[in-house]
Amino acid sequence: MKRNKSSYFDLILFKKVMVYAKPYIKTYYVVLISAILLSVFSTLNPYLLKITVDDYITPGNYSGLMIFIFVMLIVLSLEVIFQYVFVFYANWLGQMVIKDIRISLFNKLVSFRMSFFDKSAVGRLVTRSVSDIESIASIFSQGLFMILADFLKMGIVVIVMIAINFELSLVVFSILPVIVYATRIFQKSMKKAFEQVRVEISNMNTFLQERITGMRIVQIFNRENKELKAFRLINERHKKAWLKTVWYNSIFFPIAELSTSITLGILVWYGGLRAYADDDFSLGVIFLFIQLSQNLFRPLRQIADKFNTLQMGMVAAERVFEILEKEESVDNNLLELPNNFKASICIENLNFSYEAGHQILKDINIKINAGEKVALVGSTGSGKSTLVNLILLLYEYEKGEIKLDGIPINKISKNSLRSQIANVSQDIFLFADSIFNNVTLYKPDITLNEVKQAANEIGIDKFIKKLPNGFKHIVNEGGTILSSGQRQLVSFLRAYISNPKILILDEATSSVDSFTEELIQVATDKIIKNKTSIIIAHRLTTIKKADKIIVLEGGKIVETGTHSELIKIQQGKYKKLHELQFKSEKID
Repeated sequence: MKRNKSSYFDLILFKKVMVYAKPYIKTYYVVLISAILLSVFSTLNPYLLKITVDDYITPGNYSGLMIFIFVMLIVLSLEVIFQYVFVFYANWLGQMVIKDIRISLFNKLVSFRMSFFDKSAVGRLVTRSVSDIESIASIFSQGLFMILADFLKMGIVVIVMIAINFELSLVVFSILPVIVYATRIFQKSMKKAFEQVRVEISNMNTFLQERITGMRIVQIFNRENKELKAFRLINERHKKAWLKTVWYNSIFFPIAELSTSITLGILVWYGGLRAYADDDFSLGVIFLFIQLSQNLFRPLRQIADKFNTLQMGMVAAERVFEILEKEESVDNNLLELPNNFKASICIENLNFSYEAGHQILKDINIKINAGEKVALVGSTGSGKSTLVNLILLLYEYEKGEIKLDGIPINKISKNSLRSQIANVSQDIFLFADSIFNNVTLYKPDITLNEVKQAANEIGIDKFIKKLPNGFKHIVNEGGTILSSGQRQLVSFLRAYISNPKILILDEATSSVDSFTEELIQVATDKIIKNKTSIIIAHRLTTIKKADKIIVLEGGKIVETGTHSELIKIQQGKYKKLHELQFKSEKID
């Protein structure tokens, strides 16, 4: 069902948010009952004041006055108690709801294919996951229940006014159409303003995230002043969006205050004349209506403000649910890889494109036997890494098939598939955590001793032991305090400790020095033993021992064979690549 975005309140979206409140239905009713009782007590106190003036103060009956004042104190105490219950549990409910929404959102994010992240700015996703979800909490803490309590209070006040004195009620009600109309205009204007505020906050987060991540490029290419100029423009738009909300507030609230003051003046003037001319018109009624008019207009002004909060939460909810409701192709009949999984790979007539009309892979056919070592070579953009991404199910291919032991990989559970595949790429990301946790990725069944033994087996334990605190050494985000070669070694250890059946090495030695490359080569020989391996290599000297070398060009397979077979092909692509690299290395 299509949402009506012109409406200032989206009921369909609100129902979706309320689904997350169902597990806390008891707390919901506690808050609801507290709101009702608050409405009763807040109206009861002014009525008790009327009785006090008419029955005790005016006739001079001071003997019962203290008892009645004590009753008013009890009512006031109950109002304070239920105010506490109302505020505390409304906020508690809001925090519980956003906790569950945040978990659902993160679970949704980690389930997306990489194509989603290719098209989504990280800053915007962070905004959705943090500040937008915090705004949803205000729907409960400052919006929904507060508005409900205010409406209940106003309803009871109106009923009591009409029941006590219809004439004075008309005086109070005469100004209501002006305030209600102003409130409606205010709500519509503020919703548009808040939508713009959220857009500008998202733009600012995206800009900052990209520039902080790419600060090295900013500084190397002397772009500090240009980026500052761009940031000033974004910051200016953000300021203007917020000032628009301030401008609307500065207009509405003075109008509401002026209307309230005029009503009070008319009420005192008319009530005073009536009390002077009519002995039956008590002074207590005037006191009562002054109090009740305040109890009527104050919530009305607050409702406008709380509607702003509610709308801001709804705008944020719309952005969050846009991600939560994004459809991903899911097959509920996914298979688990068998215990006797041998790890043969068969690729048949595979075609793939990141964008329509720009095909990356074209009719790829490859058969890799279990335990076989296959190398992929080709120039940049030939499709080598794309093929690996498809085997890892990071993207969906549109035509053809990839099979593991004869089972199509899109029929295999992602968890089951990836538990049998380890990938070492040229761009290694390390979390801001210890070396140990970056190797195990928080798997509880892998011990520190096992990691140390694995590092020793593949010959990379020496550099880790030299770090402060060794395997417990904390690296920063991305592992930038380590050299690229050291990050590669940690990545090799991560792959080795997982003991996969399939190993993918994607340009694993393209950016390391000769000493580190030698360590990696030793580690590679150890890791790929008895495993089905796919090796993408920039340096052809590292793949001479491969069982099969596949040469890609323009997304197609142009040559297949062993090193000795391919090097004999005159005018062959592999032979040309080998000769060019050999000349380059000889010159160096």
